[in-house]
Amino acid sequence: MILLDNSVIFTGLPSIRADLDLSVTGLSWVQDAYVLVFGGLLLLGARAGDLVGRRRLFVIGLAVFGSASLLIGLAPTGWWLIGARAVQGVGAAIVAPTSLALITASFEGEARSRAVAWYGATAGIGASLGLLVGGALTASISWRAAFLVNVPIAVAMIIGARAVLSETRRQRGRFDVVGALCATLGMGGLVFGIIESGVAGWGSPRVVVPILIGLALLAALVANEARVAQPIMPLRLFRSRERSGAYAARMLYLGAMIGFFFYTTQYLQDALGFSPLEAGLGFLPMSLVNFAVAMAIPRLAARVPNGVLLAGGMAVALLGMAWLSRVDLSDPYLGSVALPMVLLGVGQGLAFAPLTNAGIAGVAPADAGAASGLVNTAHQLGTALGLAVLAAVAVRAGAGLSGPAAVTEHVRAALAGSTAMLAVGLAVVLVLIVPGRRPGKTKGALAVPGSAGTATREAAGRAWTS
Repeated sequence: MILLDNSVIFTGLPSIRADLDLSVTGLSWVQDAYVLVFGGLLLLGARAGDLVGRRRLFVIGLAVFGSASLLIGLAPTGWWLIGARAVQGVGAAIVAPTSLALITASFEGEARSRAVAWYGATAGIGASLGLLVGGALTASISWRAAFLVNVPIAVAMIIGARAVLSETRRQRGRFDVVGALCATLGMGGLVFGIIESGVAGWGSPRVVVPILIGLALLAALVANEARVAQPIMPLRLFRSRERSGAYAARMLYLGAMIGFFFYTTQYLQDALGFSPLEAGLGFLPMSLVNFAVAMAIPRLAARVPNGVLLAGGMAVALLGMAWLSRVDLSDPYLGSVALPMVLLGVGQGLAFAPLTNAGIAGVAPADAGAASGLVNTAHQLGTALGLAVLAAVAVRAGAGLSGPAAVTEHVRAALAGSTAMLAVGLAVVLVLIVPGRRPGKTKGALAVPGSAGTATREAAGRAWTS
């Protein structure tokens, strides 16, 4: 639901601008308000689940997300829409890490790998399907329908969560207030500066000052986490080269893929003249292949090492992105867009679940929330930073051109940048993740009473660790 909603916005932006008479800056904040709040509150949302109970917080997050989606669908003005998108970011910052933490705490060993594989498959499909769903609903009904569809989904999931999920044990102790403030304000400042760079430029005080403040607060967060008893971001999570590599690779991968979705949508509509619905259908080669590969991942994960799957997915995605970055107006859609999308669909289907698995590898149930928060923080920071960097690269391309020719040059430059990100991401995977997992014993991995598939202390000791 979260990733589908994140990509729905791409095909709906032109209709939103026309319907609510938004300026270019106002339109950018329809997405930026969501990303800023989502990225800023992720670590806080992850830690809160450990203290108040993850199922309880999961239900609260679904209620916030669904209610905000209703407000967006009914928005009479631009400021209403932007405010509701910010509230939706609050719900997403709760649901995203809490859902993964529930999986991590409820399963161990091979069962956890299978569960995370399904989680990753759903995430990959949601990201691709959002463009098709958004285009179809925008063209046939309204952009509002693309958000209102979240309401019945959220209601159904709240009912399901209360019926089938068991509450996790609450952790005792004091809440890390200093860490929460540093994490929220530091991430918020960093994401805000990155967002503003696309409009004001990297040298603007509106960009430099928030980024410096954000980095200073994140440095203070690290210093604080090293001394507190119950940190919001336990530094021990970074001791594993596999997990650290997964966070870095996820940022690079998502930075590349957000550029693909953002700029390919523009190419299809502004250069090739596709309608929103046709643009959504134009992503079918990727969506269908992604779905098929993602459905096979749970079976593949039982036979193929996680690092090998991830490296293979990154390599195939790299080939697809390099091919797509050579797109030209004189080339037919089938050869220049559809076929590269097939490779990108294979790559995304293979990579999403292993990336997630590596990010929580060897994590004890007590650290499930924090590790899940870091996975999602890397996800959001990667998309914000990646899009800002690619926008800076694209804006310099196509000087002196106009119309479809200028759009094509912007897209070529941006996707060349995405190709470079995937190349660096693949190198990170090969150096840190592929050799990073070793069989061993997990110390202190406690059982979680009342959760499905709960492991005993002995079973937890047989779990994979780094």
